Amino acid sequence: MGDGKRDNSEALKPQAYLKEKQSRVEEALARFLPAEDVFPPVIFRAMRHSVLAGGKRLRPILCMAAAEAVGGEAETVLPVACALEFIHTYSLIHDDLPAMDDDDLRRGRPTSHKVFGEDIAILAGDALLTEAFHLLSRSDWRATLPPERLLAVIHDIAAAAGFRGMVGGQVVDVQSAGKAVDRETLHYIHTRKTGAMIVVSVRAGAILAGAAADAVAALTAYGEQAGLAFQISDDILNVEGDARRLGKTTGSDAARGKITYPALMGLAASKRKTRRLVRQAVTSLKDFDHRADPLRWIATYIIQRQS
Repeated sequence: MGDGKRDNSEALKPQAYLKEKQSRVEEALARFLPAEDVFPPVIFRAMRHSVLAGGKRLRPILCMAAAEAVGGEAETVLPVACALEFIHTYSLIHDDLPAMDDDDLRRGRPTSHKVFGEDIAILAGDALLTEAFHLLSRSDWRATLPPERLLAVIHDIAAAAGFRGMVGGQVVDVQSAGKAVDRETLHYIHTRKTGAMIVVSVRAGAILAGAAADAVAALTAYGEQAGLAFQISDDILNVEGDARRLGKTTGSDAARGKITYPALMGLAASKRKTRRLVRQAVTSLKDFDHRADPLRWIATYIIQRQS
């Protein structure tokens, strides 16, 4: 048996890793975004309002962790990690609009359309989506990467963000509200609306770091399982989470008639499925060494998080 200090040190490793990476992402996001005094300033204020509101930064951290898992460096993939967060934030801005989820709070702050109006909120989302691809193709960092890797990642991200992924899942989610939906349809929604961008975050880090095809395949499987677990966990938190910790209203899925895993399967079965998916995600990493430990930690965090 080890001493208490050693055990405590081991327990703190995941927290320290996530905190360090989160801090690095926050700094880079602030640097990559245009300043608020650039003309026209309102769009840049709106972009920064939503991007810099905090959050878990799960997607950029997954991108960096995947790069490290295959022997790469997190710093090398930082621009693509931030581009992924721009896309994620654009989707949240649009999700919060009255025509979609009509939410007043996001990450404990008033949503974009509540502060800037619906017109500027829509444009801020559009600006973040396009700025993501501008960042991905910037000449000051693309010269350091093999062009075929970068092109493959841009292609993957475009597919995951569009109708093949996040947008397609959102469409089916909107059309399914208040209707009886089977598990196959719910699986489609979750694996595309949320899962696709989580999968591509992992793949992007691995591909940019020069991972072999079998490693990319294993990490893709990890992302698929972790991504679905994350969305089911979100469904569960919407039922029984603390609104103050979540920074948004709970119970909103049921109020809108949205189909979720708890609604379809019940809370107990949803929690069992989440734990099973996390175990499968970790098993996908069986051929990776200690450098993949952060990915293992993140998978476990999915079922332990309170926000």
